[in-house]
Amino acid sequence: MPIPDLDVFQVIADPSRRQILHLLTKGSQNINGLSENFDMSRPAVSKHIKILETAGFVTIRESGRERFCELNHQGFDDLKKWISYFDRFWNNKLNNLENVMNKKRKAN
Repeated sequence: MPIPDLDVFQVIADPSRRQILHLLTKGSQNINGLSENFDMSRPAVSKHIKILETAGFVTIRESGRERFCELNHQGFDDLKKWISYFDRFWNNKLNNLENVMNKKRKAN
């Protein structure tokens, strides 16, 4: 469950966390496998994964002694809402411009 005061933009602002998200688009990966893609310690990668989990971007599933990370759509919901707001804003502006241009064309 995401923590309300955790800003998703701060979470994804870190390039390492964005890279982790990209790596997880290929499927579930254990933390050791993810760590191999970075020039940092496994505990540092684990800390980034914990932040992504807290924000709802990643789910951690335990299988025996291993922990597997998977993408979770819930973390992306706030991003989608924010982007959708601006999509609607710009679509309205473009529709208004189109209406003005059509009226001007009809007047000529």
